[in-house]
Amino acid sequence: MIQEAGLDGFWLHRVLQEEGCESHVVDPASIAAPRRRRRAKTDRIDGEALLRALLAYKRGEPRVCSMVRPPTPEAEDERWICRERAELIGERVRHVNRIKGLLFSQGVRDYEPLRRDRRKRLLELRTGDGRPLGPHLKAQIERELDRLELLLEQVKTVEGARDRLLDRLVESRSQDATAPAEAQPSPVALLLSLNGVGPEFAASLWTEGLCRSFANRREAGAYPGLTPTPWRSGKIEHEQGVSKTGNPRLRTKMLQLAWLWLQHQPKSALAQWFHRRLPGMTGKAARKRLIVALARKLFVALWKFTSAGVVIEGAVMKTSA
Repeated sequence: MIQEAGLDGFWLHRVLQEEGCESHVVDPASIAAPRRRRRAKTDRIDGEALLRALLAYKRGEPRVCSMVRPPTPEAEDERWICRERAELIGERVRHVNRIKGLLFSQGVRDYEPLRRDRRKRLLELRTGDGRPLGPHLKAQIERELDRLELLLEQVKTVEGARDRLLDRLVESRSQDATAPAEAQPSPVALLLSLNGVGPEFAASLWTEGLCRSFANRREAGAYPGLTPTPWRSGKIEHEQGVSKTGNPRLRTKMLQLAWLWLQHQPKSALAQWFHRRLPGMTGKAARKRLIVALARKLFVALWKFTSAGVVIEGAVMKTSA
């Protein structure tokens, strides 16, 4: 059996395996399709394409498509903590911007909805022409504050669940029973020992990518979708940017971590590699390409660090670790 990876998740794959069926999950974007401007697309045609891809894959042609390795139910469930927090933070930003926009229309520019005295300051606000806020506008802002405070409480709840997950993962050890327990720090503990990596980054990087096993560094660098996609045909040669075929959440986190790595790990070999090439880069596009390359190298280095214990050259560890 073969099915496309989609919004249904992996429950169907697990059901088929429990029934004793051989099941495969394929990345639909990896299956070759006609490049005509207008092509026929029906369920029958898609099913035949999936069947041809499966037959070729079983014949020993691994590059005919990209098979997805489904995570375990536990690993899949652990992802929701950091994903929910990201959604809540996005909602919090939208509510804050909405409140500021309402007040900006009345000439108020110095109100911060995230301050603890937000309710008291709202009563003291005056418009740009010296009038108190209108009753209907004030009531709308108060309702926005109600939703904002609910979001703040939910963020605290989710962060508490994340911290408990991290504590459980830190206490876990390698499956190698021959090595002494004190010499087997968990991968999450190794991540948290790096200067500049906090609980949110450690939880996101582990649940979204580093919990998986990769065969080599090229496979690890491709999973976040940070690998380059060259276009070379005859005398034409240019770069199209990163592939963006991997995990988008992990890719975003790695780009954020790459910038933070330059700030918190300036003496590391990766940061020095970045600064050596920076003077030759002109323009924002070139700097973006360089930081993407740093993010790819950093993810590979973190994978080696958490899976094999290969210390990142020049990296500074936290004193409390």
